[in-house]
Amino acid sequence: MELKEDERIDDLEYNNLKIIQNKKGFCFGIDSVLISDFARDIKQNTLGADLGTGTGIISILLSCKTKLSKIIGIEKQKGIADMAIRSVELNKLQDKIEIRNMDIKEIFEKELLERETFDFVVTNPPYKKENTGKTNENEYKYISRHETTAKLEDFVKTAKYLLKDKGSMYIVHRPNRLVDIIELMRKYKIEPKRIRFVYSNIEKEPTLVLIKGIKNAMPFLKIEKPLIIYDSNGKYTDEIYKIYDKNK
Repeated sequence: MELKEDERIDDLEYNNLKIIQNKKGFCFGIDSVLISDFARDIKQNTLGADLGTGTGIISILLSCKTKLSKIIGIEKQKGIADMAIRSVELNKLQDKIEIRNMDIKEIFEKELLERETFDFVVTNPPYKKENTGKTNENEYKYISRHETTAKLEDFVKTAKYLLKDKGSMYIVHRPNRLVDIIELMRKYKIEPKRIRFVYSNIEKEPTLVLIKGIKNAMPFLKIEKPLIIYDSNGKYTDEIYKIYDKNK
């Protein structure tokens, strides 16, 4: 496959999957890998949406980690959506993944996708509020990291619009936004059911939080055991090796 300027093909280190990324753009991190593993309880033959799919990593991983029927990746930035489309083709996953270049807000504002027809929604939205953190990044990086084109509420509202009754929403975010996430999920009738905190190592504060919510469910929240990325020697823990399907 011919690459464009500044593009490269990276190994996802799982099942021989590959992904196209731009060296000057926002590249995937372990958060995308962890949310795809957290969502492995997705049921067989289900339809899902990946909101803010970026280069398509979550959709690609989920298409191989689960027995989903189809997942639609939504990405507003045309250049990034194009990379996602080519990554899907590179992995020969066109029968399971469809990438659409659209604004998630227009999904419910213009009804671009049919209401209440999706079994699950997964998302790794921008973590930072607009006008916070670094402001000297290029446009691709800034939009990927900051709530410029869509706020956290837009992601939750879109999930509510798309999900069937009892459909599932999976989200990865920063722990300091946990109250905001729970408040918004309940506002849009998505009840938080599972929460798992992710730590770089056991001595530090959590760096990520994984959340699953179910639309129109009764309240009952399970806090799962912490996920530790590195052991005391600075190497991946057994669980992280298992997530990557690797042996030590």
